[in-house]
Amino acid sequence: MVLYCFFFFCLPTYISRMLPALFMDKIQVSGKVNIFLQLIPYTAMASLIFPAILYVDKNMWIGIIASVVAVIAALKKLPVIGVVLASVISCVIFYMFMLS
Repeated sequence: MVLYCFFFFCLPTYISRMLPALFMDKIQVSGKVNIFLQLIPYTAMASLIFPAILYVDKNMWIGIIASVVAVIAALKKLPVIGVVLASVISCVIFYMFMLS
């Protein structure tokens, strides 16, 4: 019984995600719509990450400084590990100045 319930709960979700993937290559969209569809993952990721950046600590400035450092490092075309390390090091330096 539980297996049937699991199957019938998963089926609508799977169908709703499978059908667009099957038919999207057959649908011709304009250039602006195509650009819009390509930017959706980035905007979704930003909307999930931004609140966490602001409330990473009781001091909001730590998250803001780390995000600014990460953006600058990313614009300098550093690899992902370089961006992460740069923002972590900036947080450590900021914490050291706060504690002293």
